[in-house]
Amino acid sequence: MLLIYTHKITHRNKYVFNLIFKDTLGIDFTLTEDLDEFKVRQGAKLSYTINPISDELFFASRNLLFETGINEQNISVFDLNESKVFFATGKSSALPFDVFAASFYLVSRYEEYLPHIRDEHDRFDAKDSLAFTNGFLQKPLVNTWALWIKDLLLNKYPQLVFPVQNYQFVSTIDIDNAYAYREKGFTRSVGGYLKSLSKFDFNEISERTRALLGFDKDPYDTYEFQLEIIKKYKLKAIYFFLLGDYGVNDKNLPIESKQFQSLIKMLGDYAQIGIHPSYGSNKSKTQLKKEVERLSKVLHREITQSRQHFLKLRLPETYRNLIDLDITDDYTMGFASQVGFRASICTAFNFYDLDMELETKLKIHPFAMMEGTLKYSMKVNPEDAMNKIKPLIDEVKKVDGVFMSLWHNDTLNDKKIWTGWKAVYEKMVQYAATK
Repeated sequence: MLLIYTHKITHRNKYVFNLIFKDTLGIDFTLTEDLDEFKVRQGAKLSYTINPISDELFFASRNLLFETGINEQNISVFDLNESKVFFATGKSSALPFDVFAASFYLVSRYEEYLPHIRDEHDRFDAKDSLAFTNGFLQKPLVNTWALWIKDLLLNKYPQLVFPVQNYQFVSTIDIDNAYAYREKGFTRSVGGYLKSLSKFDFNEISERTRALLGFDKDPYDTYEFQLEIIKKYKLKAIYFFLLGDYGVNDKNLPIESKQFQSLIKMLGDYAQIGIHPSYGSNKSKTQLKKEVERLSKVLHREITQSRQHFLKLRLPETYRNLIDLDITDDYTMGFASQVGFRASICTAFNFYDLDMELETKLKIHPFAMMEGTLKYSMKVNPEDAMNKIKPLIDEVKKVDGVFMSLWHNDTLNDKKIWTGWKAVYEKMVQYAATK
């Protein structure tokens, strides 16, 4: 077992050692601040402190992991081994930067607790992130750094055994609006007709009518195609259902719809199901609780997975609300305006509450790309989409991480503004599912 010495054990350094060694590299360790114990110990050991102790693997420490509170950090990013790093240290260190402090800064989302301008949906924008401004948003740096540490340890202590880590692909689909026309009720259907009429959109009127009469499939009913892909490529898939009350940004079907309930149950036979907390629930724990209970009632089981609608994530409040409702796994960690790795990591990690200074049991699963980001924010056409997606998959494969994509049922209809994107989805799956 690896022995790690630090001059002061804190919640922060315990968290980051768990992140790097247990969660990412898969090995156990013992942490000590007893200098005498460390000196006499034989075998694999490293120190994380100010100066080296003897001939162990030494990593020089900065102050971040020994502080409490949230303060502006003086960060200067520089190049190392064709990668980006920051928090420079002296030459005696095994790496010329504080890899543990830098990892903590990125994964804890430290910068999102600092004062910043939020976008129109009250979100932290990708363009304000350290990763975007320094050109490493498309790199899972923390995973790369962990492999550097592994190589250094094996070079000095070849008897150490690291378990094999396997690349994985997970396809996730958000159901914001299960059907374009069906199951909307009389009032919403009439409103839809009037809206189409006001635009003289007679094609949409015909499409709505044929779908409602059962002559044509509803354009958002792409579930048969999705299930074909799941079976064909033997995918792990997760669906997130929006069950909020109707509002400007929450327009799914009423949960009373038997057809909607049947859809949820049917997809639950082939994939995992999670809650998609509504826009309106983001600042209302009461509303969030109601939505979780709705899904639980339909499936007759406890709901433990979630992803925020509109990716509305405000730290630490959003995650605290989920924890209070016994959500154990959240999939919101990604940006709406840029593809890449919001926390600079492509494997799951526990949420660290910086305000409370403690590691929680809420597991965060980061995703790397959303189709709406490519189309709306980055203005990518379907012909060029794979040029943006492939490099992300390649980066994840390099570090044996988890590539997670985010799509929606309505974007797979291959019609109107989404013509061509259905083919992109299958190309992405085909490439991502190949190890």
